[in-house]
Amino acid sequence: MLTQDTQQTFPGATIIRLLRWDKPAGRLILMIPALWAVFLAARGTPPAPLVGVIVLGSLATSAAGCVVNDLWDRDIDPQVERTKERPLASRALSIRTGIVIAIIALCCAGVLALYLNPLSFWLCVAAIPVIIFYPTAKRVFPIPQLVLSIAWGFAVLISWSAAVGNLEFDTWLLWGATVFWTLGFDTVYAMSDKEDDRRIGINSSALFFGQFAPESVGIFFFGTAVLLAWLGIDMQLHFGFWVAFAIAIVSWIWHYSQLRNADLPRPVYGQIFRQNVWIGFGLLAGMIWGLIF
Repeated sequence: MLTQDTQQTFPGATIIRLLRWDKPAGRLILMIPALWAVFLAARGTPPAPLVGVIVLGSLATSAAGCVVNDLWDRDIDPQVERTKERPLASRALSIRTGIVIAIIALCCAGVLALYLNPLSFWLCVAAIPVIIFYPTAKRVFPIPQLVLSIAWGFAVLISWSAAVGNLEFDTWLLWGATVFWTLGFDTVYAMSDKEDDRRIGINSSALFFGQFAPESVGIFFFGTAVLLAWLGIDMQLHFGFWVAFAIAIVSWIWHYSQLRNADLPRPVYGQIFRQNVWIGFGLLAGMIWGLIF
């Protein structure tokens, strides 16, 4: 952890923490559905400039979302063990600085969106309200992780339409798989904070499902698997995809078995979340392999 003296000497380090670039797992896991979509839509060979725009766009959008989230939660985060040292929660950065950085990140994402076709551009615009108001969902909606999952789903819609100019049946299969997958790994993430969330009085899927949270995660991962299998059959993906798919299935079963342990150490929830990043990239590699070989 950075000391206060270090943050004052290197203010850029505090901004990096605000953007969460010091914790790449959360940034990469947004990028994964976008890459799934662009490679599947383009049958494994999307234009390199488009891939670059999607990668940079997902980084900018994720950064903006993190800052907006921390602005909304600046008075809640100090009460949660995992988030109390975030720059806005600890007052290492001012609210004005946070707003400026959020606007810069959104502007960067907006400039990149100009490269896209009209359908993709307007899908980007449609995603903005979800990104901005997602953090309020935990105050008024019993399953705020569903709102996050819908926000994640926009990555599929934007990237797929950017590659081929329209949305197809297979797009919605991938969208559904992404929503289920996000509900799964973000419920796991919420399980580590459930005691703090209950004490503060905010909502989460972990609290909503209560003792059945492990089963809900298992159902979400099962839904992900069903839709990905349907997608693989419909797109006639070859052997490589099914190898990656089988590895993902085994991993999700293992995660479910771990979550059923009532005495699971708190750090394990974060480990399961980070492991889903590697599962996602493994599936991406399998999709590419299944398309071009």
